[in-house]
Amino acid sequence: MKENRQYHIGLAPGDAGRYVLLPGDPGRVPVIASYFDKAEKIAENREYVTYTGYLDGIKVSATSTGIGCPSAAICLEELAKVGADTFIRVGSCGSLQDEVKIGDLVISTASVRDDGTSLDYVPLSYPAVADRTVVNALVLAAQSLGHPHHIGITHTKDAFFIEEAQTMPLREQLHNRWEIYRRANVLATAMEASALFVVSSIRKLRCGEILAVFGNTFGHQPIIKKTGVEQAIQTALEAVKILARADGE
Repeated sequence: MKENRQYHIGLAPGDAGRYVLLPGDPGRVPVIASYFDKAEKIAENREYVTYTGYLDGIKVSATSTGIGCPSAAICLEELAKVGADTFIRVGSCGSLQDEVKIGDLVISTASVRDDGTSLDYVPLSYPAVADRTVVNALVLAAQSLGHPHHIGITHTKDAFFIEEAQTMPLREQLHNRWEIYRRANVLATAMEASALFVVSSIRKLRCGEILAVFGNTFGHQPIIKKTGVEQAIQTALEAVKILARADGE
C-alpha cells in the first residue's frame, strides 16, 4: 500500500495529475475519462471516484466530489495533498436569469457564499472568487468550441430543495431571496463552488467552474432537462489544454 494515501479519496502522491476535473456525480467520471488517453480507474471510495489518464500528453484526472460543499472541500484538500493544484468543477445548475437558457453553459467568476462549509474556514466577508487564469481559459475554450455561455457570479447553497420554494416552510423568504439574486445579476445556483473557491484561495490553488443549465430556479423548476453536460466537459478539457500550454507543460 502506498504511503500517504488519503483517507477519503483513496489516492496517494503520483495517482492524480496536476489538473483535475471535478464533477459531482461519480457516474460522470468515466464519461470525462473517455476523452483521456490511457485512462485508468485509480480509486473508488464513498462518493469519490478517480480516473487518471493523459490529454495531449499531459497527465490529468477526474474525481467526483459528491453533492454539496462538505464533500467537495474534503476532495479538494486531499487532492492538493497528493500533488494536484489546478481544478475545474464540471457541474449543473439552475438558472436565475431569463437569458440563461436550458442547455447553456455558465462560467463562474465568483460565488455567493450561502453555504456552511466555507464559514468554518474564514468569515463571510472573505470572497469566494474563481482563479482568473482558469476563468480565462474556460472562456477561451467555450468561445473556440462555439458553445453558448454566460460569465459571471453564481450562487452556492446547501439545500437542493429550496429551489422548489413554493413547497417550503420559508417559501416567502426564499422567493424574496431568489428575487434579490436576480436583481443583483447572479446567473445561476449550484452547490459546491463557494467552498471550492475559498479553499483554493486559502491553499494557493487554482479553481474554476463550468456549469450546464438544467433548470429554472426562479421558476421553482430545479430540473427541467439534463442537457449541456457534454459541452461543459468538452469546454473544461479544452481549458485544461490552454492552461497546460500557458504553464509550459
